[in-house]
Amino acid sequence: MTGAHDFSNGAAWMEGNIIPVAEAKISVFDWGLTRSDITYDVVHVWEGAFFRLDDYLDRFMASQAKLRLDVGMDRDAIREALVELVATSGLRSAYVSMVASRGTPLVAGTRDPRACKNHFYAWAVPFIWVIPEDVAKRGAHISVAEDARRIPINSVDPTVKNYHWGDMTAALFQALDDGYDTTVLLDHQGFVTEGPGFNIFAVIDGVVVTPRAGMLEGISRKTVMEICADLGVACETRDIPRDAFLGADEVFTATTAGGPVAVTRVNGRILGNDVAGPVTAQVLETYWAWHQRADLNTTVDYP
Repeated sequence: MTGAHDFSNGAAWMEGNIIPVAEAKISVFDWGLTRSDITYDVVHVWEGAFFRLDDYLDRFMASQAKLRLDVGMDRDAIREALVELVATSGLRSAYVSMVASRGTPLVAGTRDPRACKNHFYAWAVPFIWVIPEDVAKRGAHISVAEDARRIPINSVDPTVKNYHWGDMTAALFQALDDGYDTTVLLDHQGFVTEGPGFNIFAVIDGVVVTPRAGMLEGISRKTVMEICADLGVACETRDIPRDAFLGADEVFTATTAGGPVAVTRVNGRILGNDVAGPVTAQVLETYWAWHQRADLNTTVDYP
């Protein structure tokens, strides 16, 4: 269903139809909205190709299984819907979200999650940078949140991508009010976890380290770890105490929406010469070069 639709601002796939994203709607009774009983995933399209689409689909299907969601579509059907969505939208570089929601109760007033009609929808918009492109070029300035702590993993599983952002939003307000670009949160033991929409890396004593738990196991995080292995750079997942993080030689983020981004200031401390460090620069260059690898990209056949 395309007709004369204008998809320049984005498109949505809902119930098998592709419509302008502004027309996409869900019920006010949907538990995805009222209870955040929902999972989603985000993959990007860069210059006409999905990057690591199969990895994102694997995680999305695993998240649905963990939440006992059944949207009536298998992995191949979801993959086909995403490719059709982007092809129809005409977007050559895009931010693409796939969503599985608990849905609307089939019996009014029920508190039984089994009595809801689960459903799938997706949307694509022009490419988004979690950390704005101009900020990424000069290096992000971040704070370590002191008051807002990450939701405990035995309350909300961070490996299931979710909309439980109350902790991140509180930390982000504080960071922005204090003049920072974004923030990173600690867990209740004082270890670094992640930021609003990105994983975090630090170079400490010549080793690239990233948190081992308490955060989404990002596909961009996975890519950075593979890049380090390919470059022969030591890389470890481990607990990172606050003070060790604050004393790091280099820090960078990793996200689907913008890739790795250098952090040049943490809590006001200037890292290096206020520019991307040598390891960070090497990771950035390799990350974007990998967008030319046929084994990691799915080319979109635009009409």
